[in-house]
Amino acid sequence: MQQLEALQQRADEFNLLRLQYARDALPAQGRYVFNFIPVLLHYNNPLLPGFVSGEVPHGIAAFEPSCEQRNFVQDLSLTANCDANIDVNETTILGLYTMGSTSSIGQCCDSDLDIWICHRHELSRERRLLLENKCLLITQWAETRGIEVNFFLVPDNKFRVQNSAHLSKEGCGSASHLLLLDEFYRSALCIAGKPLLWYMIPAEQEGNYDEYVAQLVAQNKINLDDWLDLGGFGRIPAEEYFGSSLWQLYKGIDSPYKAVIKTLLMEAYSWAYPNTELISVRAKKTFHQQSFYDKKLDAYWLMLNQVTEYLEATNDHKRLDLARRCFYLKTCDRLSQLAKEDEPAWRRNSLQEIVSQWQWSEQVLLHLDNRENWKVQEVRGAHGELLEALMVSYRNLIRFARRNNIGECINPEDIGILSRKLYAAFESLPGKVALINPSISPDLSEPNLSVVQVPEGRSNPEGWYLYNSTLESKAILGRAPLEHSPYLSKLIAWSYFNGLLVKNTKLHLFNQGSDLVQENFLQFSQDLAQTFKVKVSNATNLALSRPCEIRHLSIFLNLENDPTCHWANKVIEFDVNASDVFSFGANKECLVGSVDLVYRNSWNEIRTLHFNGEESVVDALSTILGKMHNDAASPDRIDVFCYAQHFRGLIRNRFQQLVAESISTRLNSERDQAVKTLVVGSQKFGVFYERRGVSVKKLENAIDFYSQIADTKLERMPLRLDKTHHTKTPEIVASHSSEGLVQFFFENHDTGFNIYIVDEINRVETYQHFSGNKEELVQGVNRFYTSAHSRQDDKSMINFNLPQFYEIVSDANGELELLPYRSPAMTSEPIKQFSSAS
Repeated sequence: MQQLEALQQRADEFNLLRLQYARDALPAQGRYVFNFIPVLLHYNNPLLPGFVSGEVPHGIAAFEPSCEQRNFVQDLSLTANCDANIDVNETTILGLYTMGSTSSIGQCCDSDLDIWICHRHELSRERRLLLENKCLLITQWAETRGIEVNFFLVPDNKFRVQNSAHLSKEGCGSASHLLLLDEFYRSALCIAGKPLLWYMIPAEQEGNYDEYVAQLVAQNKINLDDWLDLGGFGRIPAEEYFGSSLWQLYKGIDSPYKAVIKTLLMEAYSWAYPNTELISVRAKKTFHQQSFYDKKLDAYWLMLNQVTEYLEATNDHKRLDLARRCFYLKTCDRLSQLAKEDEPAWRRNSLQEIVSQWQWSEQVLLHLDNRENWKVQEVRGAHGELLEALMVSYRNLIRFARRNNIGECINPEDIGILSRKLYAAFESLPGKVALINPSISPDLSEPNLSVVQVPEGRSNPEGWYLYNSTLESKAILGRAPLEHSPYLSKLIAWSYFNGLLVKNTKLHLFNQGSDLVQENFLQFSQDLAQTFKVKVSNATNLALSRPCEIRHLSIFLNLENDPTCHWANKVIEFDVNASDVFSFGANKECLVGSVDLVYRNSWNEIRTLHFNGEESVVDALSTILGKMHNDAASPDRIDVFCYAQHFRGLIRNRFQQLVAESISTRLNSERDQAVKTLVVGSQKFGVFYERRGVSVKKLENAIDFYSQIADTKLERMPLRLDKTHHTKTPEIVASHSSEGLVQFFFENHDTGFNIYIVDEINRVETYQHFSGNKEELVQGVNRFYTSAHSRQDDKSMINFNLPQFYEIVSDANGELELLPYRSPAMTSEPIKQFSSAS
């Protein structure tokens, strides 16, 4: 009993010390918010920010406002000129706890606050929604003070029941469960409410945690009403390591330095499996053994220490050095510079002690401390290094999954969202604009950018080269190009979306073979910048659960190849019957020589495409239409620009009309088949629209045309059908088919279900009256795709584009609709998680 009391007193002392550490690391306005959040959740009164009318859950157990907090309420009441008569008649909230970097070495000036609101699990859905609204208002109030606060509602039985949470911006959904509890226990800081019982239970009792707690209760050594008990760990299944690594990669898209360490931690955990010792358990052992607080109890140091042990044991010194640099950069301290007046001394002293053991040179520190001034070369190197480390972790964890023959415990909907987010961010594809600066440096702008064209037959590969210099020989000689591309539009798009090309950047052109002139070069750059925003809202989970669609399309005509610029001193003969810009004049000349596409899709990828020559119109049109499934939404915006020397407006308008009409025909769901003829130059083409795709064929004569109409359905229907149950593919499957994806559609019936599998080129296979286990099928398919990819040693073969799974269901009106497939065990009402995401 005395030992328990001593531990409780020690925990209280450590908590007070960490509260002070947290306040020291916050700016003044951040401290203001941090100090008064408990008051705003303890009370629900119109005087206070966060007031919501109705039976809003409030009242924090074991919380007594401090003198400062009471004065805060009193000041607000004086401002409102009314009496601060505030009563609390319930204590629905069991406690408020920060988790993550708060109060650790990893907390820096711009760290946000992640706060768990632990409440009684009996709370009704209606009242929980009221509490969510209250938290949202407090989040908005905190934003006015310049600090981001993310609230998470956590019922006290969350880690004792099946995980049913949905994936969100801040919540890992089904991807991590007990490992989330591990992160909470190793970093939790109580800012109000009941203390956590878990710390009081010896680490050697983790295997029989509940029995040991029950024994303490039976012996009257503890009263459970005085504690918050979220439970122990027992055994963490192998499946969680795979899910947690995907989640950390997902977070790494925006915060790579933090994600590298956390992903390496998951790798270290899986490497030691099944004898993994969690960081939280290590910290608890230290807490029971020593009566003073030091770095051995710091959540971020503990994480780095565990990663260090693993990387040293595997002789991976390259990633160990990277992990240390990630750790250092996450702290935001600059040890090569004098300490700031408001910089917490405890954190700087701890960091100096840690870094001194690494024996870094002064040059290393100066380079890292200058990160805010890094330009494209430094950022590209850092991004490549971070990406390589993340991919190595991913491959190692995939091998771990195969060794342990695990099934994915993540909901298929969540794994689909996670994998497609990673695909959009990391997959390297022709024409895709790779974004190299995920929060690495604040400014990559360049004063000068030059593009140089190298024609065919030279020592260097033909195409366009980008330099961050002028064209003066002394500036460009011996300098390696930043980028090379067969076509110009990708280079300029890469420069613009990565922040090198800004309003004040001077552009220089050296052209050796195309029709591009300086005036059009500058105009194209301006058109691109005025049309596209660099930063947009993150792709929603709903968008990531669906096939990607073109959301913003810009079309640039005759940028590199302009047939009209060769008309000098030439008489142009045309009449009203020969004025179509695709077959112009007596010579039936196509006035479109090149087509460049730049588009942003619903997964937030930036893609570029280039078409050149006589059939560029047909190639560009068929490509645009091929990227739209029949039930896709029309692009939010389509812009067409033309740089022809003559008939610029006529060419632009005609092409814009063609694209608009073609997209309208493609997305007309009431039409099963349509045919459009298009004359380009002296050739005629047939554009054939069907539910599952668009095809373009050259028509030499009328026989070709009519025979294509008659044969088209037979050519595009390679179905594998049950001999005894012949059923046509549902229209909703055909209309939702999307080029480049593998999709599984489940159609339930009384004796089982039908499966419609659509491959990357929209061919359909049908399996009818399937009576197997749907969940096992989904997990098996995912296992096949992940293990198939992991067999490739080449890192370029990593592919996150896993299949999509859908259920075909009927709505209230009997109409068919598609829903993302969710595991049967995870269909209960989700515990909603929310944050201050915009």
